[in-house]
Amino acid sequence: MSIIIKGIAASSGIAIAKAFRLENPELIVEKIAVTNTDQEVERFEQAIETSKSELEGIKEHARKELGEDKAEIFSAHLLVLSDPELINPVKDKIKHEQVNAEFALNEVATMFVNLFETMDNEYMKERATDIHDVTKRVLSHLLGVTIANPSMISEEVVIVAEDLTPSDTAQLNRKYVKGFTTDIGGRTSHSAIMACSMEIPAVVGTKMVTNDIENGVLVIVDGLEGKVIVNPTEDVVKIYEDKKAVYEAQKAEWAKLVNEPTLSSDGHHVEIFANIGTPEDVKGVLENGGEGVGLYRTEFLYMGRDTLPTEEEQFEAYKTVLKRMEGKPVVVRTLDIGGDKELLYLNLPKEMNPFLGFRAIRLCLEMQDMFRAQLRALLRASVHGNLKIMFPMIATLDEFRQAKAILIEEKEKLQAEGTTVSESIEVGMMVEIPSSAVMAHLFAKEVDFFSIGTNDLIQYTLAADRMNERVSYLYQPYNPAILRLIKNVIDAAHKEGKWVGICGEMAGDEIAIPILLGLGLDEFSMSATSILRARNQILKLSKAEINLVIEQILNMTTSEEVERFVKDIFIKPKSFSV
Repeated sequence: MSIIIKGIAASSGIAIAKAFRLENPELIVEKIAVTNTDQEVERFEQAIETSKSELEGIKEHARKELGEDKAEIFSAHLLVLSDPELINPVKDKIKHEQVNAEFALNEVATMFVNLFETMDNEYMKERATDIHDVTKRVLSHLLGVTIANPSMISEEVVIVAEDLTPSDTAQLNRKYVKGFTTDIGGRTSHSAIMACSMEIPAVVGTKMVTNDIENGVLVIVDGLEGKVIVNPTEDVVKIYEDKKAVYEAQKAEWAKLVNEPTLSSDGHHVEIFANIGTPEDVKGVLENGGEGVGLYRTEFLYMGRDTLPTEEEQFEAYKTVLKRMEGKPVVVRTLDIGGDKELLYLNLPKEMNPFLGFRAIRLCLEMQDMFRAQLRALLRASVHGNLKIMFPMIATLDEFRQAKAILIEEKEKLQAEGTTVSESIEVGMMVEIPSSAVMAHLFAKEVDFFSIGTNDLIQYTLAADRMNERVSYLYQPYNPAILRLIKNVIDAAHKEGKWVGICGEMAGDEIAIPILLGLGLDEFSMSATSILRARNQILKLSKAEINLVIEQILNMTTSEEVERFVKDIFIKPKSFSV
């Protein structure tokens, strides 16, 4: 009997294959008294070193297959294995309580995981996941138990798991793993982001696939609509084979648009840029027809290491991106550390709510040596391409003015030293705080452009942490309040002759694209793999037709009402249903 399980469509596509349940043996830890504590500490250290070696291999595989920014997840894991706050308490427990290494590690790790899981912010929850993933690996070596290795799969399968850790996902072989589905997770989880990069269809957050799917059963993963069909009939398999063929044909058609401009059906031109994290990501931008880089997340230069990057290291990275983009615009966001991204070597005090705390431009304006080094590297690199600089997390005009003043100071210093700097650098800001969206008419007089960071703007406007499942229903991109803020920013910028982009997830959202086109957005920046689909969608939309109903959309009362309306009017009905 067929079963249909609903979940979250995390990565587009259709997968049809037998289920492979990715299950790790239970790691049973017992408390054992030891007399030779030095030998036990040595055994613990050996397990750490073995785990580090494995993670280095996984990181290198991820770097080659997924890119530098995805591989940085494993830099964070390696840092966990070198973190004295985790390692030293384990050694102390072994020595003082004369217990075995497995028990000591499990006790200390469980304490940290429980502590971080109870904290209501994304960074701490991800840190709990990292610690759990890493310590499980170390425990397996201490216990002599082999954990599952997804890279050893040698037949076409759909992975079924409670969750996939970053190291699990990075080891998936695209030749054999046709898709995956999990009990837990969301669109912004590590596994979902990696699945998108690998273009593996995925449905996550089903809550029940591990209960309802046995090993070897035929499974369909519908990553387009967020459904998993277990033990489908021949007729259903045929429907989905046709659906898969249509989707693959669509992708082939989209590929023809690589070198085409992005024009609506009535000739309105917009630009589609890509978000990147490292110089290696430029390849994907160009292969997918990106017209520029709308967000270069420079924080990846600072992560996965023990010290700040030097000015020279940064200069080389920025120069590489600008040269590879061959004159196409590159919008670089200055350091956006804090919230869900932390640099342990800065030794910043812990905050109750880091998302509303000492982060991004606030941190840079106080730690000016670090900020000035980055700005000097950017200014030096500017002669190698079309550089635009934007400051993140701007809440007040004074913050923007301070940041720009420092930029001008460093430019003048470089020029006095005889260093050539481009005279055509545009300087803009992220709009991700409601105050800056509301006051956009004042900011627009002083910036060269706006880039709206919708991920944060949504959660700050609706006061809802998008990673908190209890309030996830409030993470509403189509909420009329959000749409009105976006309109306010676009109108204010256009009045001053400035341009506006969006670099949050909304930019590549099928429902949001018609609305943003109607609101007059100039630039859409998204993951490189979404560019061709978005361009294809815009080619079929008439801006004039959207303009006729845009006020009607803005006057709707709920996010659901907006979504239904846009689907009915501008999104082609689905061709298949089960």
